[in-house]
Amino acid sequence: MTQAKAEAKLYSFDEFISWYPENSAVRYELYDGVIIEMPKPKGKHSNLTGSLIEQLLIVIRQIGKGGIWTIPRESIVKPKRENSGYEPDIIVLNQDVMGAESRWESESIIQNPDSVKLIVEVVSTNWRDDYYNKLKVRPVANLIRQRKAHLRDYEEMGIEEYWIIDYAALGARKFIGNPKQPTFFVCHLVDGEYQMMPFTGNTPIVSPTFPQFKLSAQHIFNLAL
Repeated sequence: MTQAKAEAKLYSFDEFISWYPENSAVRYELYDGVIIEMPKPKGKHSNLTGSLIEQLLIVIRQIGKGGIWTIPRESIVKPKRENSGYEPDIIVLNQDVMGAESRWESESIIQNPDSVKLIVEVVSTNWRDDYYNKLKVRPVANLIRQRKAHLRDYEEMGIEEYWIIDYAALGARKFIGNPKQPTFFVCHLVDGEYQMMPFTGNTPIVSPTFPQFKLSAQHIFNLAL
């Protein structure tokens, strides 16, 4: 099968889903009607994501939610804004309310914020390289613009908790300090707005959704090694 290419024309969300190549080895996301081919996660990104899933599953079992809070291999989140759709690195779903997801069984689409306990996204260097090569823009600026879009849309949608893991310190200095340092952000929804809590070094991560999650930020960054 010939690999599908991201196209410049504007797509609706449903057109994007119809366009998405079946059994694709490449991930795509929809940003304001534009289909973007996402960089394939490389070694450190994959190491961190896989190990973090294992840690989350341990905590889920500890709190008695095994088989109820689940982590699917793939999903596409449809925010309230039309013409956008995102595929998180990790998403924790609440099976108790998944019956309300009319498009889950056939298309792996999430539309209801109550279905989501947590979304995790990992920032890595290959994102920067890919965007520089394909879009010919300042890579870090585009990286931050993308993260802001996710943050805004997850907040507006009502996603309870969202983690951003910048293990390579690629973010802007106003977010991760000067000099830059790897930072783990916990964004928790309070009165309809995300409260962003940054964690660095050996500071234990505090998660309102996963209070039993006792690892430090540095422990998480080390999972990428």
